[in-house]
Amino acid sequence: MTDHGREVKFGYFLIPNAADPLLSTAQQVERLGLDYVGVQDHPYQRRFVDTWTLLAMIAATTSRVGVFPDVANLPLRPPAVLAKAAASLDVLSGGRVELGLGAGGFWDAIAAYGGPRRGPGEALAALAEAIEVIRKVWSGERNLRFEGRHYRLAGAHSGPLPAHPIGIWLGVHGPDALRLAGRVADGWVPSFRGELQPVREMAARLDAGAAEAGRDPGAIRRVLNVGGAITDGASDGPLQGPVAQWTDELTALVVEEGFDTFVLWGDGPDQLRRFADEVIPAVRQQVARERA
Repeated sequence: MTDHGREVKFGYFLIPNAADPLLSTAQQVERLGLDYVGVQDHPYQRRFVDTWTLLAMIAATTSRVGVFPDVANLPLRPPAVLAKAAASLDVLSGGRVELGLGAGGFWDAIAAYGGPRRGPGEALAALAEAIEVIRKVWSGERNLRFEGRHYRLAGAHSGPLPAHPIGIWLGVHGPDALRLAGRVADGWVPSFRGELQPVREMAARLDAGAAEAGRDPGAIRRVLNVGGAITDGASDGPLQGPVAQWTDELTALVVEEGFDTFVLWGDGPDQLRRFADEVIPAVRQQVARERA
């Protein structure tokens, strides 16, 4: 059992398709009582609006819901400027921003946009450097200096300070990347891809990485992007079935694997409302019973 006792939170994974009613959907997420709107970050996708612009508009047209890139495309977003953007939006939104961060992928598309083409080792090294740079830019200190292979600071000044301690949530899945997350991340943002066992195995690697670094694994937020279908029929696999199945599976991820936040990636006009009205209260009740 690896229940870290955190309050269980919920969010919605908003695909930034320019043709969709993005702001009204985000406002619905807030009205339904969810805690976060997460937005994927693929700047090279011609059908998508820019993620940071959308996050700013969501923050401006809501009052409570948290926002985060799920996850920011580091190769196309220099970390010092990314830190400035996150801190600025946190200040302007009253402390509602977290920073999901990824090492990159889709390298042909990144290169087409002028970004670097990195192999796995390079991408992970750049991610580790970026975390150091971002935290320096949030430090409030002057004359910041950092000399890395991929990034540098040469006398930069930090500011504005974030309105609250922004979490760096890493969207990573490989063994070395999970070791990095266990060592330095504030949170971890994996995605459910049809089978729950790989998620459990990755969570165990994250725990091992934290323990290896002398950290309490419970200090790391665990935010799972969950794709699936809430139905009224029989189960068709993990997170493909009725509310009772979703309740049991999400509760198990809380009390057995230490997850504390679930971000719905749902297709269909009724999925968000069913998640909010049926799944969320049932999970909260069942987690409370298990913890009691």
